[in-house]
Amino acid sequence: MRELPAVPAISAARSGLIAVVIFVVANFALLAGVTTPEKFYFDEVHYVPAARQMLEPVMPNTMLNPMHPPLAKQLIALSIRTFGDVPLGWRYPSVLFGSLAVVAIYLCGLALFAAQGPAIAAGLLAFFNQMLFVQSRIAMLDVFALAFGVLAIAAFMHGFRKARPHLLFALAGLAFGLSVACKWSGLFALAVCIVIVAVIRLMQRWRTQFADGNPSDWYRPDLWPDFRVTHFAACFVVIPAVSYLATFVPLYGLSLPDLLEAQRRIFGDNTTTAIAGHTYMSSWPSWPFLTRPVWYLFDKIADDRIAAVVFLGNPVVLWTALPALAVCLRDWIATRRADAFLILSFYSGPYLAWALLPRTLGFLYYYLPAATLASLAVVYVLRRGNAPRWLLWAFVGLACAGFAAMLPISAAFLGTSMETFVRLMLFQSWI
Repeated sequence: MRELPAVPAISAARSGLIAVVIFVVANFALLAGVTTPEKFYFDEVHYVPAARQMLEPVMPNTMLNPMHPPLAKQLIALSIRTFGDVPLGWRYPSVLFGSLAVVAIYLCGLALFAAQGPAIAAGLLAFFNQMLFVQSRIAMLDVFALAFGVLAIAAFMHGFRKARPHLLFALAGLAFGLSVACKWSGLFALAVCIVIVAVIRLMQRWRTQFADGNPSDWYRPDLWPDFRVTHFAACFVVIPAVSYLATFVPLYGLSLPDLLEAQRRIFGDNTTTAIAGHTYMSSWPSWPFLTRPVWYLFDKIADDRIAAVVFLGNPVVLWTALPALAVCLRDWIATRRADAFLILSFYSGPYLAWALLPRTLGFLYYYLPAATLASLAVVYVLRRGNAPRWLLWAFVGLACAGFAAMLPISAAFLGTSMETFVRLMLFQSWI
């Protein structure tokens, strides 16, 4: 096999500085008007009381919201202790982790594209996809699992082409464990990593080689020469399990029966099919097409004035991502490109996993991780081949315009007229 091609040097200091700038800008953008409404809305009614309960000197026998792991609720509780039991205290952790998710997409872009411009564009598209913005301003669990999960994916992508990925894979395992400790859906991306490593190791054991192998292939027989089975188990089983279980210790101590009972309860509550329907429920095949949004808030605040928060997704970004993903699939099959392979894997795994679950109740916000990773597919296509640089930034501008148009139904503090609301509801299924 030939040596890996020379990759343009990326200054770690410059990348770190840009990451800090992205975080600060995203943090301030997400903070604007985050305390509106000053009451619980949508699923905050479940998670904020559960976080409050964790601040009590002695946990009561009946634990609120036992169907999800504790870490995200612990972070909300810490914020309530710091900022008070007020809307800012409930929602600031989501702002913080939403900002980290944008940084994580930027880091994924650096790993895939080895250039600052496309990486920054990927972060901007993730922010402008509307889903991340809305989910980063409500006290729910999803954005916590997303941020830890995408940070883990970024670490895995950076380690993927290295001869010694041990440290980066270990960091990925740690972040995956914390993602699962927020919500079990974090397991999906971890499973993708396990499958990728297992398939590559199996192909190496079979001494598989491509007749015209090249350094950009997703599989190479000389990949990770010193990464052994024990390293695999440590990075993707032991470290995630330990970091996950550690988050239960403040609640249950080191009582093994209590820890096991907590897992049994989570499993039972998340796999049952005996769940009633919901007005805004939707099935997984419909999510990429944005056919059924979720209305988080719809309040009349004055004559012909409403406060609305609709979890929908920016069609400019997310509908464009669908043909972009098809191009990634074509490139992976035809040219075996590693970047196309990784984008497809981490989009498809967290999305298609929902097809395997017996749970019948689904919502569009379950698509959040896949939708966030989809921005990488758009950047991949717009910088592919001899595409002019301006094309990518023109699309970022178009995505920003679409995001701005949707702000009246994304941020409650802006308010909007009923006429504008109806105009933005383009399809009957959105109402």
